[in-house]
Amino acid sequence: MDAFDLFRKLGSGAKFDLKRFAKDAERFKVGFDAKYIRKLTYVRLLLRKTKGIHIPDPVSTFEELQQEYDLDPRIIQNIKAAGFQTPTPIQMQAVPLMMHKREILASAPTGSGKTMAFCLPLLAHLRQPLNKGFRALIISPTRELATQTHRELLKLSEGVSFRVHMINKGVEAIKKYGPKTAKKFDILVTTPNRLIYLLNQDPPAINLSSVEWLVVDESDKLFEDGKTGFREQLATIFLTCTSPKIRRVLFSATFATDVEQWCKLNLDNLVCVNIGPRNSAAETVEQQLLFVGSENGKLLAMRNLIKQGFLPPVLVFVQSIDRARELFHELVYEGINVDVIHADRTQQQRDNVVSSFRSGKIWVLICTALLARGIDFKGINLVINYDFPTTAVEYIHRIGRTGRAGNKGKAITFFTEDDKPLLRSKLKRQLVTKPPRRSTIRTTPRILFEKKPSKRKRFVLDPSVKIAGQVCFSLTELKNRTRISLFPAFH
Repeated sequence: MDAFDLFRKLGSGAKFDLKRFAKDAERFKVGFDAKYIRKLTYVRLLLRKTKGIHIPDPVSTFEELQQEYDLDPRIIQNIKAAGFQTPTPIQMQAVPLMMHKREILASAPTGSGKTMAFCLPLLAHLRQPLNKGFRALIISPTRELATQTHRELLKLSEGVSFRVHMINKGVEAIKKYGPKTAKKFDILVTTPNRLIYLLNQDPPAINLSSVEWLVVDESDKLFEDGKTGFREQLATIFLTCTSPKIRRVLFSATFATDVEQWCKLNLDNLVCVNIGPRNSAAETVEQQLLFVGSENGKLLAMRNLIKQGFLPPVLVFVQSIDRARELFHELVYEGINVDVIHADRTQQQRDNVVSSFRSGKIWVLICTALLARGIDFKGINLVINYDFPTTAVEYIHRIGRTGRAGNKGKAITFFTEDDKPLLRSKLKRQLVTKPPRRSTIRTTPRILFEKKPSKRKRFVLDPSVKIAGQVCFSLTELKNRTRISLFPAFH
């Protein structure tokens, strides 16, 4: 039993009736303003949901960070310029913990300010640029999320001259971060695979021995095993960060038991911070489940939403890359600005689509799980789950693209007869590894999208034709193939 629970039990039933003792309250100035009550409520909630020993008090204003932890005033100015007035609950507790160099496992709803919660302490600890190599490393599951984190760090550190880097191309990174460089960099934001590529060079093209802070963003995704996870890559990165000063922190919107168990076994003096109910959607998102009967009903419902009118921007999530392409071909003629993003598109195409979506040139963006993690699009009004998500965690991250930073949002999930097994716990694990097969979305005849065969005669190399050193080719003409000698035979 901690101090808060003990005090709550000892003080249970104790009340102060302001109506009955109004004169005494005025005489002794009993009463609290709204700001103090709100701060007290936050502190009580945070203390009850934070597990660990010697936990520092939460902060209620950004100015406290400057007063208590000597945070650079230019960073405080950048925070205010970005429009942030007061810390969010995760920032109230996670920032002081990291300022005390504690290793933490933090879980908070989508859009609750987790990125700033770990960026501020990093900038505070690094204090100023040094030519010692990378001293902070942030790992993200997707390049889109890494780009977003990189952009936020640049905004927060404006005027402080920190060198914040991101790995774009492996060949260029080998020359930029190799052993012969001057080590004029401070913070690295990257994905696991790009970093592993540099570490596997002989000799390694990057040195992580000076890393003092290792941040794992979307930790439950990175700890997944198999093709969709990065557990092996993450283990290699952890072993490469050999500094005795290393501190590791893990953040995510969803809670995973295996991640918590690993942290308890491997992290020193761990503190677990949990904001809100575990694995729950943000309260600012209005959720609607729409039964559409069959796959054809999804397309009808989608077109009906367009006909009724909607307020862009809108994100539409589908199960696979093929279904993303098919839905795009159906909606491209509906008179709306629509585009599609998935892993098969080039990085330049993906960057262009994200940029156009942020600027408002694209109203509806069709995507796969690529954008379900961490991406913060300002003002997403509607998220449509065209295909029912296979897990509750995937659902939370999908609808978490709207209703961020206290704004209201809406999420509509299409539901068919074939989606009923997704609600049965016995089939849950099987469906995660092997999602249900769905019929095609496309209503336009497929033959119209297939390339027509050329009428020109093609020369096809026939390796079976060898006549006395003669090089021969065969020409395909209907059923008969006549061999044409392009070079004379030498005898």
